[in-house]
Amino acid sequence: MPAAFQMTVAEMTAASTWISRFSGLIPPGQVLDLACGGGRHAVLLAAQGLDVLAVDRDPAALAGIGAPGISTQQIDLEAGSSDALDMLFQPQRFTAVVVTNYLHRALFPLILRSVAEQGVLLYETFAAGNAQFGKPSNPDFLLQPGELLSVLSADRADSWRVLAFEDGYVEQPKPAMVQRLCAVKGQDGAAASLRIA
Repeated sequence: MPAAFQMTVAEMTAASTWISRFSGLIPPGQVLDLACGGGRHAVLLAAQGLDVLAVDRDPAALAGIGAPGISTQQIDLEAGSSDALDMLFQPQRFTAVVVTNYLHRALFPLILRSVAEQGVLLYETFAAGNAQFGKPSNPDFLLQPGELLSVLSADRADSWRVLAFEDGYVEQPKPAMVQRLCAVKGQDGAAASLRIA
């Protein structure tokens, strides 16, 4: 992981409050924790009884993930083979895709197609304006205002119901500009019901 994106041990092990808040919406089935790093969200989701596939390019990070219900796969999401990406992002494969602190825009269409009908997309990463707080500061790694909403609106193959969206400043786990989205795929997205633990 580049030094610019390193987080403290506490930040790496504590699940995102956004992911924790909406993880109860995820229906049974296989969940993809994309660019999972040390697997903090894979562990959270597996503890809720979900079958999790944790994917990252760093084999050392994946080797440290050891919990029942989690399988791992090492893939370079940006420079890997198109065959590997096609196999990972099979249409309607996952009941949820979870992405935090990662942005590679070329993957958006693949991510969207891989979410099953009534599946959940949970996305949270840095947004424009984050440079004032440190790294990442490169616009390539910062979502533009409303960008996640635009990505869903541009999906001509499927419809999405946005259940929650935030775009702005957060203080925890560290001051940053972030964009967060929780959406359900399909016309009947209203059928999703939140299970609060």
